[in-house]
This record gives sequence, C-alpha cells and structure tokens, in this order.
Amino acid sequence: MTARAADRVRYDRATAPLDAPVAIVDLEAFDANAEDLLRRAGGKPIRVASKSVRCRALLERVLSREGFAGVMSFTLAESLWLARSGFDDVLLAYPSADRRGFAELAADPKLAASVTVMIDDPAQLRLIDEARGGGSEVVRVCLELDTSLKLLGGRVRVGARRSPLHSPAQVAEMARVVARTPGFRLVGLMAYEGHIAGVGDAVAGRPVRSRAVRLMQATARSELARRRAEVVRAVRAVAPDLEFVNGGGTGSVQYTAAEDAVTEIAAGSGLYVPRLFDNYTSFRGRPAALFALPVVRRPGVGVVTVLGGGYPASGAAGRDRLPVPYLPEGLVYDPQEGPGEVQTPLLGAPADDLLIGDKVWFRHAKAGELCERFDLLHLVEGDQVTATVPTYRGEGHTFL
Repeated sequence: MTARAADRVRYDRATAPLDAPVAIVDLEAFDANAEDLLRRAGGKPIRVASKSVRCRALLERVLSREGFAGVMSFTLAESLWLARSGFDDVLLAYPSADRRGFAELAADPKLAASVTVMIDDPAQLRLIDEARGGGSEVVRVCLELDTSLKLLGGRVRVGARRSPLHSPAQVAEMARVVARTPGFRLVGLMAYEGHIAGVGDAVAGRPVRSRAVRLMQATARSELARRRAEVVRAVRAVAPDLEFVNGGGTGSVQYTAAEDAVTEIAAGSGLYVPRLFDNYTSFRGRPAALFALPVVRRPGVGVVTVLGGGYPASGAAGRDRLPVPYLPEGLVYDPQEGPGEVQTPLLGAPADDLLIGDKVWFRHAKAGELCERFDLLHLVEGDQVTATVPTYRGEGHTFL
C-alpha cells in the first residue's frame, strides 16, 4: 500500500461518522510542516500569515511553538478581532479603507498597542486621521516596499503590483512623512517577494518554463537583497527604533532569512501545503488540509459524480487554480465539465471501486481559501478525529 493509499484509509476511518462535504487538517502533517518552516528560517522568528490559515485554533497551535511570533492579518476588521481575542502582535499586511475600524483602533489603547497597519501613500495617513473620530491613540505604522524586479530600464516588470515605494529614496521619504505626522509611529518595514515566494520553480511537464522561473528568481533574489538592505539603512536613518523588517513567504523562507537586513519571516501556506506548493525545488511539504466530497452518482463505467466541488482559488484563472482530486489516486476531471457548482464528474479506473456515499478527497489550490467553504475543520491524529474547531466562517466572520 502506498503512503497516499494509507492516508486515505486513515482519513476515511477517522471521518466515517461524518457526512461529506467535510474538511480536515492532518495534525501530524501540520506540525511537521511547521517544523520544516522553522528549520528553513534558521532561527529568525516566523510571523504567521492568517489568510493562509483562517482558523483561530490552528493559529494558536502554531504560535505556541517556539520560533513563531505574531500574526500577519489581511483586513483591519480581522486584525481588531484577533487583538480582542488575545493575539497581541498583529501586522495588517494590506492598506485599509475601513474608517469604522480605524476609529475603533484609535480609541482603544489595547488595540492600538497590538495592531500595526500598512501604508505606502500619504493619502492613507490622511484617511486614518480623518476616521479617528476623536480617538487619540498613536497608530503603529508599517511601510511596504515594492519588491518587483524591473528590467530594461523599467520597461519589464516581474512581480505583483503592490506598493508604489520601490527605491530607497521613496521609502525614506515616506518614512519622513510618517515622522512629521502627529498621531503615528513608524515601527516596521515589510517586503513580500511574491514572484519568488509564491511561484513554483519546478512545474511538472514544463521544464523550459521551470528553468526560466529559476533564472528569474535567482536574479530577483540578488537584486532584492541588495535593494532591501539599502532601504532598511535609509529608513533606520529616519526611524532608528524600527522594531521589525518583515520579508519572505513559504517558498522563499531560507533565502529571505539569510539576509541580515530582515528580522522576521512571513509564512502561512506552508502549514497546509496546498497543491500550488508542490512545484518547488526549495522545499517539500506534506499536504495537511484536505476536503472530501461524497459520491452521489455512478453515470457509467469509469465515472462517478460527487456533490459540489467548484471551489476555485483566487488569481489569474487557469487549471492551476482548481482543486485537485487526491484520494483515491488516479481520478481526473471531465475536461468538458471540470469542477461544478453543484456536482463534479470524475473519470478514471478508481471510479469503478467507489460506491454511493464514499468520499473522494481533494486538495485546494491555495491554503486558507478552503476555509471560506467550510464552517468546521476536523483535526485528525492517526485514524481519529481528536478535535473539531471552527474556521473564521464558522465563527461568523468572512472579512473579505
């Protein structure tokens, strides 16, 4: 029996009393992935990206491990909720226009001390100030550096379109704007290199593209390490008590951790290891988060139909954004239908061994987005469900 087949036996046995659709997290795999992230971080603390987890119980579990420290959140409302729940170091990774949230932040000493907001434009400072509504707490601020690689004099750009702050001079000037604006304190700098951390460099069946990605990423790592160090020096000249410099992502942990200018690493997807993280030469994780759909039809030889399944991930639309049938091995989508809103036909020899009511296990393309579909995560140890915990959705929060 293969390791994957053995996992299927465990998962089916653990969830036998549960009707599908159902989502699980294999705690042995989750913990092993956490240890691998720590190993790659080389002693630098890891800030957990909550968008890739979206479950308070699992955030608490990983943060209880030495080496993990702080949360990187994705909305201001989520940041305030986490801070009220006892998470005392929350970095909001994206700028916000949540005026009500900023009013709450500026009026509450505990929230103001626990939450750091992201900016990259003076207009964002003005929006926060106008939203204060009389709140006088100092707002902690982090600046985001654009990590994109610019070639041919800027005519070619590789990387996400995020912050407009690219050069050391631009970031230093924004730091000076914060320094001379009452009610704000610059405490951090963040740079997320998505084109390095979030793009697989070993895509099956695409050797030429994979080599091109590896060449691009080697060039981008070298350029960014040099520029990030210059940016940090320029910002520390304005804010010498800067508390942290955050960088990285699951796919680039060891490379970013090697930079002296970086004080902490961000990672989250590496805990669940969704299918998009199968395509890396730098690490191999264990799939920890899965969901099962029930077989509800047997239309013919070599075909079964499962209930639901249309759970695409965010990003540019493509086959790589779809969940992948995982267990039993050998099932594929019908190319004429793909995963459907209410039903999904699956093709392959294993279909003939599946009965009505049996479970087919899938892996989502991305990490935390799975939790937008399920209220509960069943935590599996061995062949038993040892706990059931709510996702953000299960606690009544979707945030985006």
